[in-house]
Amino acid sequence: VQLQASGGGLVQAGGSLRLSCVVSGRTFSGWYMGWFRQAPGKEREFVARIWWSSGITDYADSVKGRFTISRDVTENTVYLQMDSLKPEDTAVYYCAAGTGRFRDKYDYWGQGTQVTVSS
Repeated sequence: VQLQASGGGLVQAGGSLRLSCVVSGRTFSGWYMGWFRQAPGKEREFVARIWWSSGITDYADSVKGRFTISRDVTENTVYLQMDSLKPEDTAVYYCAAGTGRFRDKYDYWGQGTQVTVSS
């Protein structure tokens, strides 16, 4: 099973980025696909998740209204559209597959993609 994340980069505050996570090796119907992030010196934290089968979504309060998670079941890809970015959104972003909201419920992880938001 492979989760390949991409789309990170450097953007000014207020800008947008879209992250992608291509899943290969199996399907995850009955699982959540999630995005987490880890800033330097901080623990990895939950950002958003989507139930693969139904598309129901859930967000951390810090990104609600600014980030949108979606999936394309035909392409086996999960997206994270990030708008109105803030410097505090700077982190390495990881996609993952799991069964809950917290990172210990996630069994499969991608390699991470760096997002840097300048002020």
